[in-house]
Amino acid sequence: MSLLPLWTSQELEAVFNVSINARWNSYGVSIDSRSIEKGDLFFGLTGDNFDGHAYVKVALDSGAAGAIVSKKIEGVDPDKLVIVSDVMEALVALGKAGRARVDVPIIAVTGSVGKTGTKEALKAALSRYKKTHASVLSYNNDVGVPLSLARMPYDVEYGIFELGMNHSGEIRELVKLVRPDVSIITTVELAHSEFFENVEEIADAKAEIFTTLNGKGTAIINRDNPHYERLKTRAIEANVGEIISFGSHKEADVKVLRHYFHDTCSCVIADISGRTMSYKVGMLGYHWVMNSMAVLAAVDAVGADLGLSGLGLAELTPLAGRGRRDRIYYDIATDASLLLIDESYNANPASMKAAIKTLGECESSEEGRKIAVLGDMAELGEQADEMHIGLASTLYEAEVDRIFLVGSHMKKLADQVNNQYPEIYVSYFNDKAALERALLSDLHDHDIIMVKGSNSSGMFDVVKKLKCLDINQDKQAMNG
Repeated sequence: MSLLPLWTSQELEAVFNVSINARWNSYGVSIDSRSIEKGDLFFGLTGDNFDGHAYVKVALDSGAAGAIVSKKIEGVDPDKLVIVSDVMEALVALGKAGRARVDVPIIAVTGSVGKTGTKEALKAALSRYKKTHASVLSYNNDVGVPLSLARMPYDVEYGIFELGMNHSGEIRELVKLVRPDVSIITTVELAHSEFFENVEEIADAKAEIFTTLNGKGTAIINRDNPHYERLKTRAIEANVGEIISFGSHKEADVKVLRHYFHDTCSCVIADISGRTMSYKVGMLGYHWVMNSMAVLAAVDAVGADLGLSGLGLAELTPLAGRGRRDRIYYDIATDASLLLIDESYNANPASMKAAIKTLGECESSEEGRKIAVLGDMAELGEQADEMHIGLASTLYEAEVDRIFLVGSHMKKLADQVNNQYPEIYVSYFNDKAALERALLSDLHDHDIIMVKGSNSSGMFDVVKKLKCLDINQDKQAMNG
């Protein structure tokens, strides 16, 4: 907990236009009574299937400084309650107040894939230079964004926010809250396609992130993406102050010149707007090389130190579900082990292909095999089967030895691989439990196993089963 309060009761009175009898300070903001920390301000949000007011007493008993509610709560200290007409509107109001009280560079990130990784990499890079605040996990929607803004300390020197969307118009509303100085689109791919007619509509929806730059600020766009010109046009229409492109394209302003992969990192030589820079990214994969291009473009745009930011990128470690690596020792007699690559947090065609390519880039021994364990990708609409079938060539090019598949759409991929690439061993299952049993009975020493799928496929359960095999926690190796 910070020694300095995040919000005082006097500030809350001004934000919500209410009177608070007692004087107290809050040091954090929470919407989940299960993760309350001492001094937090708890918001009793209400949804279709829950009512946060039922957890106010739990939150206060757990150490919350106060609670934002829309009605009186029996059995709690009334001086700890701030009664407003609408709790969600109050959260938005506090988010706006959090943004209004700072005058520092603010960076917003969106994209079909890579936005959370780029946000985390930006945080690592800028934190090496100055005090930096960033939204946690994937807090990128209509609740997560105002919550992240409300959590921003008043003495912060950089702010980084991730913006997500499923429908057109969502980013337009979120960016009004964030009001960034720098807006990044990592890439545009076919994701959430059941809500869009085509990928061009997705590009236009992502480009809403430029709409509050208002004649100033910087738009950072992937030069390698086929929709670059469309995104650039939308940025020009939004009257942005500067457009910076990144990628491997020869005309990119920030471009990769060479890159090399090692066991736990990617080494990069890049041209940063005319300056050559060598650095490491503590993550493996070409998509991380590209993420770092966007990061350094933003670092340069806000005038931060590129050298220190490069050191921050070297210290990156993967999050659970987003490329984390663990060495799992599963046989005490032989000391046999496997390398688990956990990519189980969500999936779309772009991120799935990136994960498969990263598996292909791993160095394996003669005894070990490269194994992809894949569940269905969700929200792809009528193109779902086609998008799953399209993974077959990526699996072949990555020289994957075996694939374990589950889900109705993955059945189409199984058929495609069997017909087109018979050298790849394919196991398809109707349910996840059957897949888990088959996978666990087919392990070889030195196997490399990558697990990925949309959250609805529950592939994180497969990761848990593999981790439960670990017989020697002291021998866990790679965490990044």
